[in-house]
Amino acid sequence: MGRGGLLRAAATTAVVAGTATAVSGGIRGRQDAKAQQAAEAQAYEQQQQQAQMDAAAQQAVAQQQAQQAAYAQQAPAPAAAPGDDLMGQLQNLANMHSQGILSDEEFAAAKGKLLG
Repeated sequence: MGRGGLLRAAATTAVVAGTATAVSGGIRGRQDAKAQQAAEAQAYEQQQQQAQMDAAAQQAVAQQQAQQAAYAQQAPAPAAAPGDDLMGQLQNLANMHSQGILSDEEFAAAKGKLLG
């Protein structure tokens, strides 16, 4: 085996080492790309989840505002003050008289006051 055999062995070793380096570099590159894709997918999913939570929070606020508005609309309107008109006041006095709340004298005095 002389010099030629030694050179051939060194060249073969260099070719094998270069091929191994290229293959491992390619594998590492693919692994890095997959890791990058996985990280991007995870970030995208987190953004989607955050968007869903934000939308749910906005919907809850809108629903609460709608409930408050509905409650405000359902609040009973203040009843007309009894006796807004003369006839209503007289009927009120008559009802109180018939229920025994007002005596005959009190009824007559209140009626006289209303009529003038």
